[in-house]
Amino acid sequence: MPPFRPVSAATGLVAELKISAGRLGAHCPPWYFPRVKAAPGARPAAPARPAVPAKPAVLARLTAEGCLDHLPSGEYRPGVRVLTLGTAALRSLDLVELATPKLQELANATRETVNLAVLTGDQVLYLVRLRNSDLVTANIRVGSLLPAVHTSIGKLLLAYADDADLEQNVTADSFGGLSGPNAKRSLDELRPELATIRAQGWAMQDEELAYGLRSVAAPVRGESGAVVAGANLAVQSRDWPAARITRELRPMVAETCAEISQLLGYRGR
Repeated sequence: MPPFRPVSAATGLVAELKISAGRLGAHCPPWYFPRVKAAPGARPAAPARPAVPAKPAVLARLTAEGCLDHLPSGEYRPGVRVLTLGTAALRSLDLVELATPKLQELANATRETVNLAVLTGDQVLYLVRLRNSDLVTANIRVGSLLPAVHTSIGKLLLAYADDADLEQNVTADSFGGLSGPNAKRSLDELRPELATIRAQGWAMQDEELAYGLRSVAAPVRGESGAVVAGANLAVQSRDWPAARITRELRPMVAETCAEISQLLGYRGR
């Protein structure tokens, strides 16, 4: 069974909210949005404002994910998580527009899956996904959030984070959930690899996210030189030994990321 399969309608709704609701959320205060209320046995004859019936289980899941706040009145409104992710997505629109042609060239040249993502807390938010049809993680899509500690892009971006942000955002919970057989289990275990990644300028994921999946990532830099995103090539481990990935794919990812960085105004080496 693929490790990233939606398990309920609520799970799918969470994913949709995380990538799309913030288009308004980044510009509007929380009270702007129509509130959501669990469907009761009977509706009020004349509600003061529109109410959207929703199943309690769905609302509970969205609240647990931080996508909704449960108000004392029984109503719900968009939570901080939605607004934060929406802001991250909006800030990345220019990046996506500039990067996509270069990423498509990489996908065409390798015939493998190409991703672009940014870091949000202890997760990576997928902004572009150009998928090879036989990749095992078929349910990952634009807007998906994956644990940074188990992905090549995530580890890359964590490697360039300062120590304070790393300590604040990466907790024991960051290492929970589904993962592959080679996943690290704590920040202490991951730290030496993060230091290596920062020194060498690229990251490898070797069946840490899922069994049978490897990937290699390189950084995308903004005009100031700060790392603003990462791109990777994701491949089947049965076809791509780690040494071959390092030899053949790593230089291609690095070159693509350097070209995208130049489009963003970076003029360093």
